[in-house]
Amino acid sequence: MKARFVNPFADFGFKKIFGEEASKPPLIDFLNALLPEASKITDLAFKNTEQLGAAEADRKAIYDIYCENEKGEKFIVELQKAKQNFFKERTIYYSTFPIREQAEKGEWNYDLKAVDCVGILDFTFDDYR
Repeated sequence: MKARFVNPFADFGFKKIFGEEASKPPLIDFLNALLPEASKITDLAFKNTEQLGAAEADRKAIYDIYCENEKGEKFIVELQKAKQNFFKERTIYYSTFPIREQAEKGEWNYDLKAVDCVGILDFTFDDYR
């Protein structure tokens, strides 16, 4: 039998390894390795990776992986191989969607849950020192 491998740095492979229900444990382990001990994740729920703007003409966001932990905190995980000059700005824009999801109608105390954006990049920023 011929061995088959999945490339974790290709979009398909990355989503296969980390972005499916059956692959939740490796994603939880990966995120927990990045988080402080007090913020450990015990479970995740995958969310819709396509976020639409408020109006049809608005820009949308499509995440590689978007999930929520048991505390309601959101995680966006992006794999970016090719250099993208505005990756930092795009990440900030992407994080606005989970923030806006938390808005409550009527009286609201603005108690926001954390939104963590993890970028796995195959390039260095020009301003990196």
